Amino acid sequence: MSTHVKRAFKYRFYPTDVQAAELSRTFGCVRKVYNMALAARTQAWVTRHERVNYNATSAMLTAWKKTEELAYLNEVSSVPLQQTLRHLQTAFTYFFGKRARYPRFKSRKTSRRSAEYTTSAFRFRDGKLTLAKMTEPLAVVWSRPLPEGATPSTVTVSQDAAGRWFVSLLCDDPGIKPLPATGQAVGVDVGLDHLLTLSTGEKIANPRHERRDRAALARQQRRLAKKEKGSANRARARLKVAKIHARIADRRRDSLHKITTRLVRENQTIVIEDLTVRNMVKNRKLARAISDAAWSEFRRMLEYKAQWYGREVTAVDRWFPSSRLCSACGTLQDRMPLNVRTWTCDCGTTHDRDVNAAHNLLAAGLAVTVCGAGVRPQRSTPDGQSATKQKPSRREP
Repeated sequence: MSTHVKRAFKYRFYPTDVQAAELSRTFGCVRKVYNMALAARTQAWVTRHERVNYNATSAMLTAWKKTEELAYLNEVSSVPLQQTLRHLQTAFTYFFGKRARYPRFKSRKTSRRSAEYTTSAFRFRDGKLTLAKMTEPLAVVWSRPLPEGATPSTVTVSQDAAGRWFVSLLCDDPGIKPLPATGQAVGVDVGLDHLLTLSTGEKIANPRHERRDRAALARQQRRLAKKEKGSANRARARLKVAKIHARIADRRRDSLHKITTRLVRENQTIVIEDLTVRNMVKNRKLARAISDAAWSEFRRMLEYKAQWYGREVTAVDRWFPSSRLCSACGTLQDRMPLNVRTWTCDCGTTHDRDVNAAHNLLAAGLAVTVCGAGVRPQRSTPDGQSATKQKPSRREP
């Protein structure tokens, strides 16, 4: 049975000078409308304690277009402007639902440059994509085919900090189907010496993508720091730094995709640790290495792929003493410094620290899956207390 999955297919394209100018104007107008609507909603709440919804901001947009000062908003497609108001409405919905912080203003220098087009603002025919206000189709590099018979419902055009142009097509992918069930289950312990350690004993090396380009990145950043702000030389130097960052991010993303796809294909249940990476990167000595490992991105990829293919990802509470717990007899050690990579339990079993942690995570995750949260995966502990809480990830029925 196939699942109904909306999937975005991202491609690089090379716009003409006219198309690049049109898209740059659109990005600027999208940012302007978003910021004006956010300011209007904030002012209405502060002065009148009134919540302004999407319909009200849409009426404001119509009025803004009629003014002489903002008449340039009529020069670009109206659809991306309406879409940015919908995005702002979503941001406020998340804020009031206590799922996100208060929306922030978009910056010309640091915010993502993007515009979203719905079906009324683009034409996709015979493998050619033409956006509103443009006479020629985009020169898209079709690096992989779209699903057979797929029709994009939304097109998002973006430009990254390195100056590369991308188009993302959102469409239904009927090719995503649940994989055949397998009895395999694996515990995964993340780390820095090794990116992943599996309960099978396998260790996946940490590629350390940032370290490979660290010298080149530092050199270009030093050159950037010496350029005069606002100068053309500084803009060129900034672009060189951005290209190095983009190369690092591309390699990291490719590596994580390969690892997560393999884990999902081979295992029915995958148990990971519920780490708070945002707190861990506050450690000044480990922040760079933790950021380069991209544990949060690994978990995100793992969870959505598991949902696609009918697998299960279980997250064990971060306070679970997976490293200090003997997976053979269940004895809990008092302390386990990070420099201790192998240790011997009183029962005589010698453990590799990471493999032992992966074994304990797997046991805790299977206990959650079978019996529910709060079950102790170990047989006994010296103080007789329960190990921790565990929680399975949410899955749609």
